[in-house]
Amino acid sequence: MRHTEIISQCGQKRCFPGEFEKQSFVQVIFPHEKSDWIDYLEEARKNFVNIVNAIAKYERCLVVCDDIELVKSYFSENENIEYVQFETNDTWARDCSAISIIENGEKKLLDFTFTGWGSKFDASKDNEMSRALAAHYKTPMKTIDFILEGGAIESNSKGLLLTTSICVLNKNRNASYSKEETTQLLKEELGVNEILYLDYGYLAGDDTDSHIDTLARFVDEKTIMYLKCDDQDDEHYEQLFKMQEQLKELAKQYDLDLIALPFTDAIYYDDERLPATYANFLIINGAVIVPTYGVRQDEEALSVFRDFFKDRDVVAVDCSVLIRQHGSLHCVTMQFL
Repeated sequence: MRHTEIISQCGQKRCFPGEFEKQSFVQVIFPHEKSDWIDYLEEARKNFVNIVNAIAKYERCLVVCDDIELVKSYFSENENIEYVQFETNDTWARDCSAISIIENGEKKLLDFTFTGWGSKFDASKDNEMSRALAAHYKTPMKTIDFILEGGAIESNSKGLLLTTSICVLNKNRNASYSKEETTQLLKEELGVNEILYLDYGYLAGDDTDSHIDTLARFVDEKTIMYLKCDDQDDEHYEQLFKMQEQLKELAKQYDLDLIALPFTDAIYYDDERLPATYANFLIINGAVIVPTYGVRQDEEALSVFRDFFKDRDVVAVDCSVLIRQHGSLHCVTMQFL
């Protein structure tokens, strides 16, 4: 769908387009020495280079850098890669970047508050980033005094917002808000009609309190891809089975289709199980970029994406390094209209 079509569809109201809509660019924050990647910085940078290069084959990629000249040295000349300077705390662009909506037929950015997933980590610089880069975006921006991360919300472009209650309703975010107040605020600010709360879903090693983008994702207006665990001996089985059952009920209620994604074998680093998930993919213009982890389920997952995304290329990027810091491909990117 082109910009003009999605803007026309929204008409004179507010609209939160799905990731599968036409985009202008994707934003990435490049790892630096003051980020949590310092123990394996070059490995992390290589991973980010692969992600940026994959994006740049299809659309513009804006790379936020602490040192532009240094970061440029990692890339070949490419007119689809742009650089802007700002020093962040870390590199999780999905959660600290502004969120794109359409209002009154025009693009607009919403800058929610980011507190490092319920004040688990210092995020003061990350929280300032969008306002600091506002002139670069050349899009009107509204700052909202409400804690919300981009990885916590999924839209189908038709008024449905998918999220998890354990994250968005967690008292480590907006303790003074009731469920009803949170629901109303999200409806008003994002221009959605219904909030679909999943009450189950868990990944070992996850710092986000169960972000929806690790569990279940809209891939078009009526289809959700979700993470399924078939191993009854796995610690995730009960939660993901309950999530699946809840998704089935929502699918009946809202006439949605469900597609299961495989669950990886357990992956460890320094004796810690890591939150590897194929649900952390990124949809861009002409392609879907899928995280892989060097496990036997990689090809099965890629087949699921190829079967569904007939009109997009399916591009695999190894994200084994990313999950050492408890996030994956979608977590380090943010699309802009």
